[in-house]
Amino acid sequence: MIMHYAVYSCVVNHVHTVNQEPIRVSIAGASGYSGTELIKLLVRHPGVRIETLYAASSAGQRADELYPALRGRIGMRYESLDTIEDLDADLLFVALPSGHAMDLLDRLPANRARVIDLGGDFRLHDAELYARYYGREHSAPSKLGSVPYGLPEWNSGEIAGASLVANPGCYPTSILLPLLPLVRDGVIVTEWITASSLSGVSGAGRASSVELSYTEMHDNVRAYRVGAHQHTPEITTMLRSIAGHETSVTFIPHLAPIARGIYSTITARLAEGATAADVTASYDRAYADAPFVRISATSIPELGAVVGTNFIDIGYRVDDATGSLVLLSTIDNLIKGAAGQAIQNMNIMFGFQETEGLL
Repeated sequence: MIMHYAVYSCVVNHVHTVNQEPIRVSIAGASGYSGTELIKLLVRHPGVRIETLYAASSAGQRADELYPALRGRIGMRYESLDTIEDLDADLLFVALPSGHAMDLLDRLPANRARVIDLGGDFRLHDAELYARYYGREHSAPSKLGSVPYGLPEWNSGEIAGASLVANPGCYPTSILLPLLPLVRDGVIVTEWITASSLSGVSGAGRASSVELSYTEMHDNVRAYRVGAHQHTPEITTMLRSIAGHETSVTFIPHLAPIARGIYSTITARLAEGATAADVTASYDRAYADAPFVRISATSIPELGAVVGTNFIDIGYRVDDATGSLVLLSTIDNLIKGAAGQAIQNMNIMFGFQETEGLL
């Protein structure tokens, strides 16, 4: 897969105009948290018409009954996933847990829609790596490595012409966007990078469990899946593709007593002779025209500034005593980390302005 390292540019191969018919989109897993965020964003997108909402246990219910926040926005009912073979749309968002998209693709009609998978089925390049971290065999291993990784700021060219796009995970989005320019430009050493991230409990999805209940999470923070999180190989795969050699990243995820959002603190060692000015220049080259990346060398990012938006806020400090670089980033895990980024990818695929429906 060819990665495009150039500064962001708007894709205009098939630019839509107000006189054109809207594209028809459907959502598999529309009753989950990410699926619901997709609905909220898509109903205000001028170039889109929502065709079908698919769900499992919620099939037959009205979306605005399950989520009262949707009242006055959409009155559609969820259809059963068993009817996905009858899909008639230009684009299908798969907002289901990992393990579903790879099997769902075989059930789509011959004149299949283009697909954006919000799960992890096509983010990795290796079937053995997938089985190790996701705990199941991959049913479509021949596709691994050929599906564009949907990080819009870095791969817009591949995304534009794709029929299937792998939407990045929320943790990797918060970690890769701060790191990639510095890795590409040789500003940091690519060994012994550490990333410690706090996530809201919505990242675990809508399914209930005791450990995610209010009683367990209130006034509580805990690390989980240390050394075994499925987003670790996703991070290292993308870093390796940019660096051109092996990289070393220690990733420690934490659950925090908040509903949504991710806050990542990343530490790396500056390359010999590199300075804070090189960090600034690297970010300027990479993100000067990226509409959803906000960089500041002076202010510390705050989670409250990005919740409900598709922005990532990145801050940085050099520790002169140790020569370490501290990177700080924050995103809304359900928007920039899922639904919003998926719509960014849709906009690129169908020739809309990248910000359409997101600002």
